[in-house]
Amino acid sequence: MRHANSPAPRAAYDGKASGGNDLAARGKGFAAFFGGRWVLIFLVLETVYFCFRSEGFANLNSLQILLFYGVLVFLLATAELFVIVTGGIDLSVGYVLGFASIVSIKIIEKLIAMGLDPGIALLIGAAATLVIGILPGLVNGALVAYLNVPPFIATFSMLGVCHGISELIINGVYAMGLPKLASDIGSGHLLYIAPGGAATLFQKPVVERGVSVLEIVPNIVVVTAIVVGIFAFVLARSRFGRHVYAIGGSMDAALRAGIPVKRRILGVYATSSFLASLGGIVYAFMYVSGKADAGASLLLDAIAAVVIGGASMFGGSGTVGRTMLGALIIAVLDLGLRMSGTPTFDKYILVGVILIIAVIMERYMQEKA
Repeated sequence: MRHANSPAPRAAYDGKASGGNDLAARGKGFAAFFGGRWVLIFLVLETVYFCFRSEGFANLNSLQILLFYGVLVFLLATAELFVIVTGGIDLSVGYVLGFASIVSIKIIEKLIAMGLDPGIALLIGAAATLVIGILPGLVNGALVAYLNVPPFIATFSMLGVCHGISELIINGVYAMGLPKLASDIGSGHLLYIAPGGAATLFQKPVVERGVSVLEIVPNIVVVTAIVVGIFAFVLARSRFGRHVYAIGGSMDAALRAGIPVKRRILGVYATSSFLASLGGIVYAFMYVSGKADAGASLLLDAIAAVVIGGASMFGGSGTVGRTMLGALIIAVLDLGLRMSGTPTFDKYILVGVILIIAVIMERYMQEKA
């Protein structure tokens, strides 16, 4: 007979240890499987849900609408990602977008008034806007990198500056005056297929009234895909991108490794402002108008897309690919709610909920990894 205080048989301990190890192994297996896939799984489930919930959601036209109205979030989310990977944040991107939409229209309007061909005026105006649009980012970067101003304060201040300058330029009304060519580019498509199978690139064929033409891939979606692809390569493969990750991982270690931290931070904020300015030009071409708060409501979507995509707000992690998945989740949610007749303000509630779920999921995966 075993004494009451004597140790339990070794087999009992082995059984408990084995059970604990099995649970831990299962937890790690779950984390390993879902860690890099849960965002994609969520996107698929969300899409399937709206395909059944919203009539007409599951067709080519809906996909093109989703991508067309999602391009601004794609650009701003990419801009935000570069900054967040360094451990910072850029609150000014929405109003930089609005500022650029106004500046581009005003410059193009002046150039056409001077007698320039509309096509040349659009090119020069867009290029000039991108140059001017980098300035807010350079100021943000200088404040953060060289004067040690917290990113939240620096970019929040720039938000106000861009908003104020934009309102001064337009005096409270929309900026207008773009030529028809801008509208053709902004609302045009890459490919048109007329009845009978005749296909044309960029130019919509003339058909009889009442005859529909199949429109495939909006121009601005193509432009956005190319730009996002370029910056995805920069962040993932270039020396600049490796430095960005290193700074976000440990600024002290980056300094000891000889990385020019201040210059890289300056470059990151300039990149963010450049992409936001490109978003402003896209907005102007899409809507043939510009306004100060054109991108104000997109800030939450942009940051949410980055976080849902798995980037850490503390820096050092995040990819453009997963950020685009996060942006697609928001775009599908937006279009699905609109098509199902749900009030649009419900979107902000749901984005907030998804954001919280994303943070909880990422933390769980990290703990189990």
